[in-house]
Amino acid sequence: MAKATIDDVAALAGVSIKTVSRVVNREPNVRAATRDKVQQAIDKLGYHPSQSARSLASNRSFLIALLYDNPSASYVIDVQNGILAECKPAGYDLLIHPCDHTDGDLEQQVANLIRQSRVDGVVLTPPLSDNENLVRRLIGMHIPVVVIAPADDSLPCSSVMTNDEEAAFAMTTRLIEKGHQRIGYILGHPDHKAMANRYQGYRKALMYQGIPVDAKLVVQGLNSFESGYYAAEKLLLSNNPPSAIFASNDEMAAGAIKLAHKLGRKIPSEVAVAGFDDIPAAEQIWPGLTTVRQPIATMAQQAAQLLLLQLKSADTPVQYQRVKSSLIQRESV
Repeated sequence: MAKATIDDVAALAGVSIKTVSRVVNREPNVRAATRDKVQQAIDKLGYHPSQSARSLASNRSFLIALLYDNPSASYVIDVQNGILAECKPAGYDLLIHPCDHTDGDLEQQVANLIRQSRVDGVVLTPPLSDNENLVRRLIGMHIPVVVIAPADDSLPCSSVMTNDEEAAFAMTTRLIEKGHQRIGYILGHPDHKAMANRYQGYRKALMYQGIPVDAKLVVQGLNSFESGYYAAEKLLLSNNPPSAIFASNDEMAAGAIKLAHKLGRKIPSEVAVAGFDDIPAAEQIWPGLTTVRQPIATMAQQAAQLLLLQLKSADTPVQYQRVKSSLIQRESV
């Protein structure tokens, strides 16, 4: 059977080729009844429009770029799935590109990528989502951009974030309610500014309960499993070790659990461990990790929604959306 063409769809639906093109490209101002009739013809004929033809007709690539610099594969996959859940039905494909946020030539590299790939819009994840110069460079190129999990609402673009400080406050309070007074904290990577909000939640919860913030119980991590292991080593081998450790992400919490096992410390009776994010490994390790579930896929899907709104109308106002995280109780606390 010959491959169906746009002419076949137009003939079956009883409309013009231009109308079919407008439906395929999801352009506005097509009556619902006409759109349904064309879609029925497309489905019956099994018509698949040429991507290059769509691009030429609309002067768009129907391609969105996801730029990331995050070593966690599960995080990137969650963001990818969230964006695709929104973009695929809208007829957009996804270009996923890793970046090095410490590269002094980052802005030019991204600008070159945009020109070569002709993407219609960009989604940035941490720590790129806190790079104001990069955001302004994209805006200057007239590229719609949405950021995920920035530290605050100060950037001149739409964003989707979670309640990091509030969630960390709640987790610290949970540990205190379990009887812990000396709670060690493993800081996140200093370049990930949203991590600072989690630390503030930890500090405020202690102060609210009248517990002094002990600098000796706060150790720098780098968001990786290895950094969590060595940070926990500093805490648990100190002269006055904490009875609980709250790591600002799950990768580091998993490293702390490994170190506790190595030292023969029983979890949670001798040391409790909590994390943040609820990555898949959080329920796969033993004991299961008590953590904060960050709805990463939902945040990514909402970011894609905001981006698609901008692509439909350049007059779409900047929007700031928040998605709440939740505590997940498992065996480590």
